[in-house]
Amino acid sequence: MRDIVGNHLFSGPEPDPAGDAGHENAPPRVGFFTDTSVCIGCKACEVACKEWNALPEDGLSLTGMSYDNTVGLGASTWRHVAFIEQPVPAGRTELPLLAPDSGKPAAPDSGKQEAGQDDGAGVRWLMSSDVCKHCTHAACLDVCPTGSLFRTEFGTVVVQEDICNGCGYCVPACPYGVIEQRPTDGRAFKCTMCYDRLGAGQEPACAKACPTESIQFGPLDELRERAALRVEQLHDAGVTEARLYGHEPDNGVGGDGAFFLLMDEPEVYGLPPDPVVTTRDLAAMWRHAGIAALSLVTGAALSFALPALTRRSGRT
Repeated sequence: MRDIVGNHLFSGPEPDPAGDAGHENAPPRVGFFTDTSVCIGCKACEVACKEWNALPEDGLSLTGMSYDNTVGLGASTWRHVAFIEQPVPAGRTELPLLAPDSGKPAAPDSGKQEAGQDDGAGVRWLMSSDVCKHCTHAACLDVCPTGSLFRTEFGTVVVQEDICNGCGYCVPACPYGVIEQRPTDGRAFKCTMCYDRLGAGQEPACAKACPTESIQFGPLDELRERAALRVEQLHDAGVTEARLYGHEPDNGVGGDGAFFLLMDEPEVYGLPPDPVVTTRDLAAMWRHAGIAALSLVTGAALSFALPALTRRSGRT
């Protein structure tokens, strides 16, 4: 029998999620590493995702709050590029960001800082292409009653829209708020990591379209090593705020299949600082419910048995 890694089925480290899902001789798990330090906000990934997956448009309304008018991930937006405008305090020197795998500055500072006033104040842009995290322990998959959500041989999580019954259980289950129901028919949709392309030996459309290699695709273990080297490179250059998010296999979701290099706290990007799979405590909850039910049955049985025993002892 297959050994279960971790405390129970719903959480803990899991080195082989595809194998745990029943895929024999599965290929290495693949994923995304998104390096936000070189994202230029071009939204090529959004366009490529929509074109390849034939996703409907989101409407042409302007938010009036930002250059970001898609606002967030949704049933028809599987890639979302966030634009985060931050004031740079007076006197602070912004170091140029290094391009990946080189010691040269990204050109020209990736467009992330505009000229400020004479006192040194200015503005910088934090841009990040968000996507479904393809969690090791995916709560959306755990709660799906129809099997519409499934784990692929690549370790990714995919929705089969023709099986989805629109129950919506997966929506509140996701700790990242990624999955959403489409208003027109109630079915749930999210990123599939271009499962059809993976089966043909191709990389996802978003990674293929990214001009700066901000979105990198490949074997997850290799991406984690590459990301660690990238953070070290930035720290050596004085960019001490660079950090990784979602890469740890022992985090609250067992590690993300899509993780990020961030230039500020996760909350700045709209990401939860400490995500936890919402089905983590299901086993304990069912155990406690069983104990409570047994206690109620025992109490009910005693309530009938004790009076009978009392009457019998009184007659004798």
